[in-house]
Amino acid sequence: MTEAITQGALVIPQLIVGLGNPEPKYDQTRHNIGFTAIDALSHPWQIPLAENRKFQGQFGEGTAPGGGKIGLLKPLTYMNRSGQSVQAVRSWYKLPPESVLVIYDDMDLPLGKTRLRLSGSAGGHNGMKSIISHLSSQNFPRLKIGIGKPKGAANEDNTDTVSHVLGRFSATETKLMTLVLEFVIECVELTLKQGVEKAMNCCNSWSPN
Repeated sequence: MTEAITQGALVIPQLIVGLGNPEPKYDQTRHNIGFTAIDALSHPWQIPLAENRKFQGQFGEGTAPGGGKIGLLKPLTYMNRSGQSVQAVRSWYKLPPESVLVIYDDMDLPLGKTRLRLSGSAGGHNGMKSIISHLSSQNFPRLKIGIGKPKGAANEDNTDTVSHVLGRFSATETKLMTLVLEFVIECVELTLKQGVEKAMNCCNSWSPN
């Protein structure tokens, strides 16, 4: 995982980061969908994750679909310090920011909708704020997974929003998210084989419904 990531004009991820919070009480919550996505990728790729204190996270390295080396990371720093963990891995492997693909939840997207981007702002997401700060760049790809807004939420500051983000999916939503995670695997594999920009066409037009 030491070679430069760009092949011509292609942006090929070398480190895939899923955002979440480490305590058991946060397992399977909407805000931890990034963690769930990394777990979903690690099984078919046969890349086990183990705690790495140097990287402040659970980390695994192996061969990605397409043949290149790939790293998987779940920061264990809590969401608002995710950048510490990402920067530790990036610095160790001397990766450019563009090689880091971050997967995380997005309340502004309908439940299950996915959005792949080459760059962008944090959009109010504390994990992304931390990563942008530590990488000193917004120019890295990200895959957002929609978790929807709570019913009747008038603004982003109310308690309904917090309980929604830190709550678990209903039985019906869990079935839907199972399909979404299967698609996320396809989408990420496409970024590795064809580059992020080409994969955007597929990932951004897909709907779980």
